[in-house]
Amino acid sequence: MAVTRIAAVAAHFGSDIARALDKVAGIVERLTNDGVDLLVLPDATLGGYIGTLRDPDPAAGPEAIDPDGPEIRLLRQLAGDMTICIGYAEHSDGVRYNAAVCLTGDGVLGRHRKVHQPAGEHLAYAAGGRFTAFDSPVGRMGMLIDYDKTFPESARTLALDGARTIAALSAWPASVTDRASRMPNDRQARLFDLYDQARAAENQIVLASSNQTGITGDLRFLGQAKVVGPGGDILAKTWTKGGLAVADIDIDAEVERARRVLSHLAERRVDTYTNLLDSRSGHRCE
Repeated sequence: MAVTRIAAVAAHFGSDIARALDKVAGIVERLTNDGVDLLVLPDATLGGYIGTLRDPDPAAGPEAIDPDGPEIRLLRQLAGDMTICIGYAEHSDGVRYNAAVCLTGDGVLGRHRKVHQPAGEHLAYAAGGRFTAFDSPVGRMGMLIDYDKTFPESARTLALDGARTIAALSAWPASVTDRASRMPNDRQARLFDLYDQARAAENQIVLASSNQTGITGDLRFLGQAKVVGPGGDILAKTWTKGGLAVADIDIDAEVERARRVLSHLAERRVDTYTNLLDSRSGHRCE
């Protein structure tokens, strides 16, 4: 039995990258001592997130860093044998992306640029264009950022590429249009949990979901970090405040057990999904 200890973080990370790196260093040191194998930090851990989704000012957005710059090299030094997924604003060829990197002390394992953009986020970031799984010390895995997990095709693409674990990194706020008086009653709080559980269950994979907490601009972040098993069961969870969701799981054994009788990926009927590549199929008919 090969048990993997997974930790998903709920915490506030602001615009100060040096301060965020110090905070990450403390988390990594503590969790190394606790035997954590996979650490999933939130989206925008380095540099923070934009302060509004209504009309963000591109010039006032998070500081973007080189994907191979000194910050990433420092994270590799901190990681050692631990597999770490972390979000940041990436600067590449004059374009800024909402990005994530997965790495260990041996190097970068995988990268992801957020594909799906809600509301006005396209004013602050360019969109990524693919979902790709990669090999890691904890097995084959993939990454999603924020709104990506709203779309079943995102996680399904990673699962079909062999991912058995998905790291879902978020800076996911409470509803900006229909804010509830209590966070547990917020529509986005319910959807955040629903998507985490559904993406794990429908693909029969393990999902580690991190999130920002606190307030940035007019956005109030949900927290609710969690680890979800292949049956959609929540194995560990935080609430609205900062914390760690830590779970021990034999990933291969649990995935195989979930797929033993009903294997969702193998039993798909792709011949019947005739409009999946038709961009017009989601448009409203007038």
